[in-house]
Amino acid sequence: MLFTPLDFVFRWLAGIFSIALLGGGIYILHEWYEGDLISRAWLISGWVMTLWSFVGFLPLMLFRRSGKDEPKAIRSKEVRKLPRPDGSEIHVEFYGPADAQPIIFTHGWGPNSTVWYYAKRQLGDRFRLIIWDLPGLGKSKKPQNEDYSIEKYASDLEAVLAVAGDKPAILLGHSMGGMIILTYCRLFSERLRDRVAGLVLVDTTYTNPLKTAILSRLLQALQKPLIEPLLHLTIWLSPLFWLISGLSYLNGSMHLTTEISGFTGRETRGQLNFSTILGLIAQPGILARGVLAMLRYDERATLPTVAVPTLVIAGHADIATVPAAHEYMSSHIPNAELKFLRPAGHMGLMERNEQFSAAVSSFTTACSCFKGLA
Repeated sequence: MLFTPLDFVFRWLAGIFSIALLGGGIYILHEWYEGDLISRAWLISGWVMTLWSFVGFLPLMLFRRSGKDEPKAIRSKEVRKLPRPDGSEIHVEFYGPADAQPIIFTHGWGPNSTVWYYAKRQLGDRFRLIIWDLPGLGKSKKPQNEDYSIEKYASDLEAVLAVAGDKPAILLGHSMGGMIILTYCRLFSERLRDRVAGLVLVDTTYTNPLKTAILSRLLQALQKPLIEPLLHLTIWLSPLFWLISGLSYLNGSMHLTTEISGFTGRETRGQLNFSTILGLIAQPGILARGVLAMLRYDERATLPTVAVPTLVIAGHADIATVPAAHEYMSSHIPNAELKFLRPAGHMGLMERNEQFSAAVSSFTTACSCFKGLA
């Protein structure tokens, strides 16, 4: 599960539902025990609500199709640790031939680099995959100064690029990862063409994500009076929010919000559960700080300055970053093409993994040939 502002709203709703479900079940059982509710129907209802709070995800998973290749949290043995001035440490993994065209993968906010399971399997035989965990997530240590700004992560991307070898790399980012790349293009514009062969922007945006999500007007109206206060509340009550999120996972409500925000209903059982777990294991306080950083993000002015070939990939039914946002980016970046994955949502890299890998492979090969001719 990603943690965009829209996902954050869904996760709070799932938490409120989880508290109401368990609390309601316990209350009904207590009232039945005290004799205030005497009908057997109340007893059954109380037990169903209480039990559903802890095993509700099982029937949701049981009636979903299984896939031939379900995602797993695989890790590489070829690893580099990059210490940063702010006390964080970047965990970087390498896959594929050392002399192949490098692609640097930057994941979105919420999961970690294991989200690239299919890309590792489908692209690792012919490209040099460089995959890193954003500090604070996965195996990368969090910054001591609690800086989770997009500019900080763009600076971290520069450190990762420094260990990519001599060949210009493809920078690929999903969701917040794409925001990091666009910010990188502003902060390190001199690196484009010299050290960067091309960009792949996946289900991402160019501005505050509330402006490019479904129901954007409503979300923008709620940003100051509701969303930002809830984000600060999440930071202050991080352990409690983590506990409520665990309850949301057990009763299945987190699976449902993950499906709504990330998929189109065609995902497999393993893809849905894996994505949900990825969103669950990250610390809520860190996630909330990252979302606050997204609300200050705007790289519209950067788009016309991008001087390398760019591929914009989007799920045609993405509600976290709607298709119009991707059309805007592809039309304002000088040498950009737009590819829609169908049918797919915000997690098209998983739901339509073969389409995704084929598009990345074709684009990377074209960039490599262009560089070779240059």
